[in-house]
Amino acid sequence: MVKIGVLGLQGAVREHVNAIEKCGANAVVVKHKEQLNELDGLILPGGESTTMRKLIDKYDFLDELKNFGKQGKPMFGTCAGLILLAKSIVGYDQPHIGVLDVKVERNSFGRQKESFETDLDIAGVADHFPAVFIRAPHIVEAGENVEVLAKHNGRIVAAREGQFLGCSFHPELTDDSRLTEYFVDMVKKSKENA
Repeated sequence: MVKIGVLGLQGAVREHVNAIEKCGANAVVVKHKEQLNELDGLILPGGESTTMRKLIDKYDFLDELKNFGKQGKPMFGTCAGLILLAKSIVGYDQPHIGVLDVKVERNSFGRQKESFETDLDIAGVADHFPAVFIRAPHIVEAGENVEVLAKHNGRIVAAREGQFLGCSFHPELTDDSRLTEYFVDMVKKSKENA
C-alpha cells in the first residue's frame, strides 16, 4: 500500500486525508520535515499560500519539499498548493517550491464571496467533476511539457507535468474521489518504477 502525506501546516488537511483513505491508500498528516522520507507521494492542500509559506519557512520545510520533488516522487497541489508548486507567480519575483512549469495568478476568480461550484471535464480523469473554487488561482501559462487537463471559461484550472499535478479547485471538499484516485494511481506507478 502506498503512503501519501498531506502537508499539515494549514488548510484542508483532514478532508484530503479522508479522500486518500477512501481511495485505499495510507494517509499521513505531515507536521515535521523528517516525515517526508517515509512517503511515496505528497499533497499540498488548499489554504492561504502566504500563510503556508511563512509556516514552511518557520518549520524549515522548503529545501526538503524541493528535494522531495527532485527524487521523482509525485506531488499534488490544490488551490494554494498549486501556487506553492508553480515555477512562476504573477506579481512575485520568486516561486515557492517551483517544480511545476506553470505561471499562476493568485485569487484570479475573485474574493471569498465569489466562490462557486461548477462541473468540469478533466482529461483522462473524469467527466462532470464537481469543482469547488474558493479564492482560486488559475494557470496563466503552461510550459511545453505540461499537459493541460481542464479549463474553466478559457482559463487553465488543472495541469500535469510528469510527477507533478496541480489544480485551482478543491477536490477534497466533494464526495467525488476521482481526481484523488488519479493521483493515488500516479503514486503507485511511481513506486513500481522506482
